[in-house]
Amino acid sequence: MKISVSVKVSAPIDEVWSAYVTPEDIVQWNAASDDWHTTSSIVDLRLGGAFSSRMEAKDGSFGFDFEGTYTNIIRHGLIEYEFGDRKAAISFEEQTDGVLVAIEFDAETENPIEMQRDGWQSILNNFKRHVELK
Repeated sequence: MKISVSVKVSAPIDEVWSAYVTPEDIVQWNAASDDWHTTSSIVDLRLGGAFSSRMEAKDGSFGFDFEGTYTNIIRHGLIEYEFGDRKAAISFEEQTDGVLVAIEFDAETENPIEMQRDGWQSILNNFKRHVELK
């Protein structure tokens, strides 16, 4: 099953794209809630390149590496990647009043669909706030 989330970011495409693929930016916005954070990020933005973000609970109780491999990249347009046996696609669509960022990803089986959608949407909302406050 595929899950989709999206947000419109009121910023130029160059700024939106850069904030999405730059490790120094990723560690500032990549968290689903205030009690989590991303402590490190690596991005090798090329076909076959790898990415990894270390996500941890701020109290140190749990953490994991969200990592995968890029399978398609169209600058300012699309990023596709595989993570484990799942796939995701992020599209960037320029509009007159900003950039629509939409993510479609394969659901996992461990958590309810609503929880997954809410978590990814929350991260995307944090991304929007980060870019618009820069």
